[in-house]
Amino acid sequence: FYPGDPEPLILDKTSETLKIIQHLRDEAHRFGITFHRQIRSKKQVLSELDAIKGIGEKTKIVLLKKYKSLKRLREVPVNELVDLIGKSKAEMLTKGLEKK
Repeated sequence: FYPGDPEPLILDKTSETLKIIQHLRDEAHRFGITFHRQIRSKKQVLSELDAIKGIGEKTKIVLLKKYKSLKRLREVPVNELVDLIGKSKAEMLTKGLEKK
C-alpha cells in the first residue's frame, strides 16, 4: 500500500523485489524476537541474589554455575561458601538468603 492510495501494490510471486521485501520483513522479525528473548531471559536470571548487598554480577555467576539453583545454594555449608567467595560475602549471602 502507498499512503493515501486504497489500491494495494501487487508484486509477482517470483519477483526479486518481493523477495527483498520478504527478507527485510523476516530479518526485522528475527531481530525483534531475539531482542525480546534476551530481555525475557535477563528477567529470568534476576534472582534473590540481586537483592543481596555485596553480591555482584560476577559472584552471582560463580555461585549459579557451581550450584545451579537457589535451593541448592541454601543447602551449602557456610565453610564451602567461604572457600568459594570469601568470608564476608559468604556471611552476607547466608544472611540474605535467610531473610527470604
